[in-house]
Amino acid sequence: MRLTVLGCAGSFPGPESPCSAYLMEAEGFRLLIDFGVGSLSTLQRYVGLHAPDAILLTHLHCDHMFDAVSYVVVRRYAPDGPYPPLPMYAPSGAPDRLAAAYGQEEGSVEDVYQFYGLQPGTFPIGPFSVTVDRMNHPVETYGVRLEHDGRVFCYSADTAPCEALLRLAQDADVFLCEASYMDGVENPPDLHLTGREAGEAATKASVGRLLLTHLVPAWGSESQTVEAAAGAYAGPLDVVRPGACYDV
Repeated sequence: MRLTVLGCAGSFPGPESPCSAYLMEAEGFRLLIDFGVGSLSTLQRYVGLHAPDAILLTHLHCDHMFDAVSYVVVRRYAPDGPYPPLPMYAPSGAPDRLAAAYGQEEGSVEDVYQFYGLQPGTFPIGPFSVTVDRMNHPVETYGVRLEHDGRVFCYSADTAPCEALLRLAQDADVFLCEASYMDGVENPPDLHLTGREAGEAATKASVGRLLLTHLVPAWGSESQTVEAAAGAYAGPLDVVRPGACYDV
């Protein structure tokens, strides 16, 4: 499997990155996980406008899904279009949410996306075996585990600490984990992880490599987040950037 980071800014676009969007590839199949604000630009820059073969939205906060609204134009109104419906795996309510954001005067977006509702469990998408489970976040949110050819990738989505995250991440070769909040301050509960909490989850789950994402530059220092994570996790650790690629 191969991961390409298209966007990694947490909660809103940052000065150097659009919001969350990650392309996973295996056997020529490309699964786009999340499609946050601004990531349609980097999709074109790094992999191509029509690269995704399927989309999985972990939840329906704008920083994880809003460019799926803009993508309607790409597939519906292209000179060589319309394109056939693209498989989209998403929480309940996604068809109505995307249609409302695009403009209800044009009706549904089910000519653009073929929707599959997420619920905890395991199912195939292309060559991937996909397992999702509910995370500790204010809206319906799913962490994601991908398995292919004996390798395991896990993505936390947005979450505060929870047992479901540890189950998904157990023995993952690569763990892409959010670290939105700063340690040592009083943060809102049941919303996001700190760097230390991301490192603790990686250690408890015995992952091979920790990739930190969803940092919010406006809320604090990246170096402090990395230091806190490294204090709780002794393995390889990086902060992801747009355009970065990782073999899983």
